[in-house]
Amino acid sequence: MTRAFSPYFDPEFDSLSERIHGPPCRVTFDNDSLEDCTIVKIDCVKKQGQLLDVVQVLTEVNLTISKGYISSDAGWFMDVFHVKDENGKKVSDQKVINYIQQTIGSSRTAASKFTTQTSKPFRHGEPTAIEMTATDRPGLFSEISAALADLHCNIVEAHAWSHNARLACVAYINDQSSDTRIDGHRLAAIEHHLNTILHASITPENTCPQSSQHKDVKSTGLIVAGGTEGTMTTVERRLHQLLLSVQDFDVPTTRPVCPSGISLGMDSAGDQEAEKASVMIENCAEKGYSIVTVQCKDRRRLMFDTVCTLADMQYVIPHASVDSHGGYAFQEYFVRKIDGGALSTETEKQHAMKCLEAAVERRVCEGIRLELCANNRVGLLSDITRVLRENGLVVLRADIATKMDKCVDITFYVRDIFGNKVDMEFVKSMKREMGLIDLAVKNERVVKPNSAPAAKPRFSIGDIFKSQIERLSHSLVTYM
Repeated sequence: MTRAFSPYFDPEFDSLSERIHGPPCRVTFDNDSLEDCTIVKIDCVKKQGQLLDVVQVLTEVNLTISKGYISSDAGWFMDVFHVKDENGKKVSDQKVINYIQQTIGSSRTAASKFTTQTSKPFRHGEPTAIEMTATDRPGLFSEISAALADLHCNIVEAHAWSHNARLACVAYINDQSSDTRIDGHRLAAIEHHLNTILHASITPENTCPQSSQHKDVKSTGLIVAGGTEGTMTTVERRLHQLLLSVQDFDVPTTRPVCPSGISLGMDSAGDQEAEKASVMIENCAEKGYSIVTVQCKDRRRLMFDTVCTLADMQYVIPHASVDSHGGYAFQEYFVRKIDGGALSTETEKQHAMKCLEAAVERRVCEGIRLELCANNRVGLLSDITRVLRENGLVVLRADIATKMDKCVDITFYVRDIFGNKVDMEFVKSMKREMGLIDLAVKNERVVKPNSAPAAKPRFSIGDIFKSQIERLSHSLVTYM
């Protein structure tokens, strides 16, 4: 099944600067006012989706947002962010500063190219992006990799998330022998073959809740070469949308019955409790807002994940406040439905709460992180995932990227097929089986905190608007 791609992947919208219209935004950096972080101030004429654009740019260059104050009343958009670089220091790299200023601060002026490990041009051909959503099962990602190898497809880049027994994957493929784009007739055959694999687990004895709704392969026909770049935040934006579309916010009432006895993307009750976000929604009738409060363990890209999901649910965010301390994040969003008004029913509130909880949980993976590097060759990913599957490891998340020198960087989050702790000696023996591949292992198993987060002080809506908006307004006057 083929369909038009989301505008977030359309080449016309690939550069974020192309989607910020109107007069140029003013973006300033302040490294003097605070001891341990940089203050980024942004003001410009308000437009729909402005906050998501800004947060996406900051996330794209691996900045961590520790605090944020956002207001967009009276047709004007004003943001203040406290940020640190990926090393936990102030932002001092002039290339990063220039990129942010040019991408956010320009209306239709192309930003200078900024390349990170996950933001790069494709060198050969014009890969086609294929989206996959499915009810997950152990070994499914390995089966997909093997199928693409059998169909003589080269996987240039791929990213997959598994959550609540649903899988979402975006893969960029081209012809294995010529590095050229795959034509429409052959693409249809690839889609058909992959759909057969995704449907293979549906039998009367082996069913998963709502499984019939969660199987699909869609080619996008996306051209990401020829001067454009695919960025990690763009792909993650799409993965959020795909998982939301297959309702991963609904936890299956029973575990899918699979030959291995466990399903991907489903943690034990204790682990879920450790990572589960606390989401509350209350209405402010006099202002026409719903106040959405999210509290959870802090991590990178958290604000990006929650803002993406609010946007996907068609909510606008006129005001917001985010803060983090003691390892926990506290986010408060003042939202309206895109057609105006607060969330009016309890059903709407419950749905929004479940979607935000899922947005927080999707990126959290139990188990260990495997980082692999190898020279690309035909069937490489298929061989690696086969070794993982045959050694009883399931893939919870995957990120694969081909560098310009055809060296492939692969990151897997894996765990034992029965949910047991992975034996490091076992991993070493698996490495010997893989051959000439550099393998690094990082244990990223989540540990439940010993103490509860500090209680977040509650303010009235009047206090919040008075303290935050006046601060933003004062800042605006200061540097205009």
